[in-house]
Amino acid sequence: MNPLFQFDDRRFPRSDCFFQSGAGRWHGYSSNDDGEFNRHNLGREYLIEAAREHAKEMAVFAIILAAATWPVIYMIFTVVQVFHKAAR
Repeated sequence: MNPLFQFDDRRFPRSDCFFQSGAGRWHGYSSNDDGEFNRHNLGREYLIEAAREHAKEMAVFAIILAAATWPVIYMIFTVVQVFHKAAR
């Protein structure tokens, strides 16, 4: 027996119209009691999370900046002490 040709003239291939995902119901959308989309404040939640991340990054940057400026501050302090002793 020859296999059946899937294309009839210019139509799309045949597809199974009775496909079931197997989970019992589709989980792509969950509606709440009033039927509205439950992520109405997604932009606000994103901004809050971005602010938290920004605060963490700024804290780490401050630590790195303090570590980088400490040798310069110590050098200036030492030079001032040397000039102060030389002036006596």
